[in-house]
Amino acid sequence: MRNLDYVGLGNQRQMLDLYLPDAKADKPHPLVVYIHGGGWETGSKDEADVLAELIKGGTPYAGASINYRLTDQAPWPAQIHDCKAAIRWLRAHAQEYNLDPDKIAVFGISAGGHLVSMLGVTGGVKELEGTLGQHLDQSSRVSCVLDFCGPSNFLTFGGKGSVIDPDDPKGAMAKLIGGPLKDRQDVARNASPVTYITPDDAPFLIIHGDKDPLVPYAQATEFDAALEADHIPSTLLTGTDGGHVFLSGPLFERMNAFNARHLQGKNVQIPEGAVPSK
Repeated sequence: MRNLDYVGLGNQRQMLDLYLPDAKADKPHPLVVYIHGGGWETGSKDEADVLAELIKGGTPYAGASINYRLTDQAPWPAQIHDCKAAIRWLRAHAQEYNLDPDKIAVFGISAGGHLVSMLGVTGGVKELEGTLGQHLDQSSRVSCVLDFCGPSNFLTFGGKGSVIDPDDPKGAMAKLIGGPLKDRQDVARNASPVTYITPDDAPFLIIHGDKDPLVPYAQATEFDAALEADHIPSTLLTGTDGGHVFLSGPLFERMNAFNARHLQGKNVQIPEGAVPSK
């Protein structure tokens, strides 16, 4: 189901696609929500091949892929306001589409990884909810988070081997936070998932290549340690010789196991540590 308007203003950047299983089910479908990457300045909900792999035949899941406003339309926090509005819309329409409102996983790559991480740690942060859409009575909390190479702390991003200069006024990060990092420290902190960690946050699967040239691998290790320090379940998968985005059979197996554990209640283990990047 294409171009469902989760805000109601007719903006293409505030629409989502919904993927429903062909077979009718007695129980509501757990939902996997995909948020695309692209440095917050490019990308589309149409780029959902990885989502398709996670919800393909044999799983009980429905899927959603969302657009959000890019930085040429609006800077932070417009992006998280949109993502939260989408989650509220999906929860409000759960009965209509036979979705389980209590079983929502969010999965994102790169900039999308950043946004799903924000969803995972800001369920109770009122100032980041925004006022978009008709369903402000609904919660934007999620059940679990699959964060694939997303930035987690903009204040510690620089100097860790990335080709991205946080102080480049024309760079993707500056476009997100409204200027070079050195001049926008408060906004950078506000936009960093690590800022909001509390013990009631969702469990995380963090996936990151140890040779990522864009988002430093240190972003993953710092975030994983911070989550565990607050006793939030966090599993870090390190792509051996992995670049910014990598896909492999063993990686999908662990992603599927993570979803099965948190969306279906299955007693499965997700081995932490190295995972082949090819």
